[in-house]
Amino acid sequence: MPETAAPGPVPVPGPALVPSSGTVHWIGAGLSTGSGLAALCEAADRVRLWHRTGERAEQALTALGLTGRAEPRAYTLTALAAELAPGDVVVSMLPAPEHAGLLAACVAGRAHFACSSYVSDAVLDQVPAATAAGLVVLTEAGLDPGIDHLFAHGLIARARAEIGADTAAEVSLTSYCGGVPAVPNDFRYRFSWAPAGVLNALRSPARYIESGAETTAPRPWEATRTHEVDGESFEVYPNRDSVPFVGQYGLPPAWKPQAFVRGTLRLAGWFEAWRPVFARLSADTDSGSIADLARDLAARYPTTDADRDRVVLAVTLDVRDGSGRSWSGRYLLDLEGDAQESAMARSVSGMLATGVRAILRGALPPGLSRAAETPERAEEWLAQLAGEGIDFTLRLGD
Repeated sequence: MPETAAPGPVPVPGPALVPSSGTVHWIGAGLSTGSGLAALCEAADRVRLWHRTGERAEQALTALGLTGRAEPRAYTLTALAAELAPGDVVVSMLPAPEHAGLLAACVAGRAHFACSSYVSDAVLDQVPAATAAGLVVLTEAGLDPGIDHLFAHGLIARARAEIGADTAAEVSLTSYCGGVPAVPNDFRYRFSWAPAGVLNALRSPARYIESGAETTAPRPWEATRTHEVDGESFEVYPNRDSVPFVGQYGLPPAWKPQAFVRGTLRLAGWFEAWRPVFARLSADTDSGSIADLARDLAARYPTTDADRDRVVLAVTLDVRDGSGRSWSGRYLLDLEGDAQESAMARSVSGMLATGVRAILRGALPPGLSRAAETPERAEEWLAQLAGEGIDFTLRLGD
């Protein structure tokens, strides 16, 4: 009798996904809330907008043209928790430090969670419980982080198909993003989020790969350099910690990064215009002084309804193997805001809505997803974004 193979291990099924209820709770209506909320009013059965007060929520809905299409609510964590039902989706536009409390309420109420922020340790600590409960925890689903992840996954997948994942190669990946004034001003900047957040980001050391070695810039602005995009000069500098994204983006082990930088893009002349700010950041180390500086900058450079913003995101990948064969590609998103919506709000809320629609369809597995974590899902989400007017270009070759 022919030999029969021994039975392999029986796969252990993962936790069952909690089915979507069709209800979305959008928390906060700040500068990054835009047409993505309107898109969810179309996709979801019910949308509730939670803001500081019910009146503020109503005003935000009126400004967005969504009166009667979403229910205004006065936000407190206790009030939100009382209205959560299994399968609801909580979308946070609140500052990242508040996400841990929101996620805890979601786990208790068996609701899914989504945000555009980086994953904090406090959120990571709760991911096992959320996963076991069958809940999706969608993070880094905005512009940067978010759309930049989609671009990187798309470029790496194309390069793998051309060069080969097992081929030894040297790699350069740069990902620079910035919100800037559409019409340059003397300050070379337009605040698209809280000034205190901008300043604190500048005070955080940046780790990245340069000349094949890990490098840290204690003061990121000191690593500012010129960066050309389609013949236009910008200034860029590294931020946060780029190194973990080598793994997150699935860069093949045979490919050695010579440069791997995720950073911030600013208009040419920004470094010179901000010299007094850098001097203050270097001299003042206590949070009170930084808060005073943030208030001063907000008062001196206010954002008005007449201002228009511009968002630029450029992600470039170059791969060269030992035989001299090379591959290069670049995604570029360059959007300008209009009277109806800022470019920042369109990008962030549009990407977040794309992710939330995936949760509503049951297309994401339980557990942590940092935007679209596979090339296939990245391509799907990019197609959806393009269909909603978030224009970008892909250029392959030199």
